Amino acid sequence: MTDEPRDLGAFIRDLRRNARISLRQLAQQAGVSNPYLSQIERGLRKPSAEVLAQLANALRVSTPMMYLRAGLLEREGHDVLAAIAADADLTIAQKQSLSQIYETFRRENAREPAAGTSEPDKSEKTDKIDHEEKP
Repeated sequence: MTDEPRDLGAFIRDLRRNARISLRQLAQQAGVSNPYLSQIERGLRKPSAEVLAQLANALRVSTPMMYLRAGLLEREGHDVLAAIAADADLTIAQKQSLSQIYETFRRENAREPAAGTSEPDKSEKTDKIDHEEKP
């Protein structure tokens, strides 16, 4: 057995404790049973993506951050989320805000190249002007 489920479980347990809610409260908010959540926290069970999303929502952290910790997302480009999640000096609300801002910037930047490809670059514009001015 790998340490991945155990690490995820410890991460969820730490988030729950930092939020100062009981195991029973989190289970109820996430719509899972107490025993199942306990098994997740102890690394005995690996939750589905749907359960991870429910836990993320209940713990007020971003779903991508939870997926990253569970190994469901590629690590490339998501090291920032891991750093935010691991920073013990940040509150849960701060972690959630930073993660959401980061994800928003990434989505915006992913759209920019597609929108910017139709516009020629400056060197192409200058070439056209040079060619038009010459007899």
